[in-house]
Amino acid sequence: MPDSPFALDDDSAYQRWRERKLEQAPTDLGALIVEVRDPRRLTDAERTAILDRCRIANMAIYVGATGDDPDKEIPRALGASLGLHRLDHNPGADEDAITSLTVRTDARHRDYIPYSNRPISWHTDGYYNSPEHQIQGLLLHCVHPAADGGANDLLDHEIAYILLRDRNPEFIRALMHPECMTIPANHVDGEEVRPDQPGPVFSVRPDGRLHMRYTNRARNIRWRDDPVTLEAVATLKTLFEQGTDWSVRGRLESGWGLISNNVLHTRSGFTDGPVPRLIYRARYYDRLQDT
Repeated sequence: MPDSPFALDDDSAYQRWRERKLEQAPTDLGALIVEVRDPRRLTDAERTAILDRCRIANMAIYVGATGDDPDKEIPRALGASLGLHRLDHNPGADEDAITSLTVRTDARHRDYIPYSNRPISWHTDGYYNSPEHQIQGLLLHCVHPAADGGANDLLDHEIAYILLRDRNPEFIRALMHPECMTIPANHVDGEEVRPDQPGPVFSVRPDGRLHMRYTNRARNIRWRDDPVTLEAVATLKTLFEQGTDWSVRGRLESGWGLISNNVLHTRSGFTDGPVPRLIYRARYYDRLQDT
């Protein structure tokens, strides 16, 4: 693609994009926050404010006035108003494809960390999905926060790309290899429910936008066994451990939500109170409109 900032043989396009990106990129959580009255019915000004932040940082945090209203139309209507329509029906989701993230002990959910109170390290959602079903948009809506914990660290994946490319452009080349990162097949009761899922960490969408597919987990993952790939992965893990000027941390409260182009994020461990933590998660094959 001509003049693409993600083409390794076009350094001038990259430098122009990099300068604009770093000039605008927020370094504090407050710059991402938009107050809204009702996420089900955004005003034009609220919608514009959310999309403006997503254009700059690939994410925004909305502070809504719906409190602990459990209406699933809140995330569904908000997503649709921002151009997100094609929901991912992942195996743990509810029948409407919107997942209720809360502690569960039933056989269907108990072996998966998102349905526990354990911490989750850096990742993008749906990293085990097939290439044609990559998660481009992610919406998290909080109905009830945990009594303690349950915070998220957030990092724009485009910033991660810059930090790695500035260190060594060959890291990017390695992480764009189609067999860079493989998630092994998933078996349930001896039956294969998902085959091996190889793919790149960084890829460029047909519209020229950058996509990232990543998990920081150490088990049940195979990295391409070559020195540059392994060094690139180690460098990325070190960036996460040390933190960056663009990493932000916050916790969603009742009526709040995160809307993003599936940026890198974590979840800290948490302790439930009398009312269990409940987050609605909507994953989309769409990217946010005009971002």
